[in-house]
Amino acid sequence: MKIGILGVGHIGKTLALKLSAAGHEVKAANSRGPETIQADVLATGARAVTAAEAVVDIDAVILSVPLNSLPRIAPLIAGLPADTVVIDTSNYYPHRDGRIEAIDAGQVESLWVAEQLGRPAAKAWNQIGSASLAARGRPAKSADRIALPVAADSPRDRDLAMALVEDTGFDAFDAGTLAESWRQQPGTPCYCTDLTLAELPGALHTADATRAPKRRDLAAAATAERMGDQTTNPDLDWSVRLSRVLYM
Repeated sequence: MKIGILGVGHIGKTLALKLSAAGHEVKAANSRGPETIQADVLATGARAVTAAEAVVDIDAVILSVPLNSLPRIAPLIAGLPADTVVIDTSNYYPHRDGRIEAIDAGQVESLWVAEQLGRPAAKAWNQIGSASLAARGRPAKSADRIALPVAADSPRDRDLAMALVEDTGFDAFDAGTLAESWRQQPGTPCYCTDLTLAELPGALHTADATRAPKRRDLAAAATAERMGDQTTNPDLDWSVRLSRVLYM
């Protein structure tokens, strides 16, 4: 499959590595130009390109950018053919993105993103920490394989996104429509808690839309206090333990 990735931070970089290693033709882009993409992002075969080049002649594009970057991304997405699948990995963090009134008032993050893009996007890989995404993928049928929810309004979008999730080493779970994707937003029981396929449905079911933003902000504050800044990721086990204590 031909895949473009916009954004090569912690999540985008790992997706470029894993999807290239799985045999997909991957183009990776950031906001600064291909010459700034480090060699380790391209180690398994992805090509560094401009953002405009990343969305040409592809089957799917993966957005791995903060929400406040969507105005820059939206014109590129608007020009895509209707059959190109858009997959969004983003999450809303007010301290990073600035306050978004509609989301603070209760709009589902994925629906807000769809409005900004002018088209729906499947939601995937948003609720796994970058360290777990990089290190905890497992072969299919492994007993300890982590499961990831995938939400989309189009069956075709959902099926494609789920297939790609499987290719990155995780069980894909059909989490329903974008309207239901609030159940995988920050602060919910499945967010960064590394659950198996047997555990994930129950976690999605018990999500509380009122509680989640409060827990999200508690976790962000605890992480910032431990790390001393908001750009360095905490170690894998500490982050999962914190998420399980606060969210489950």
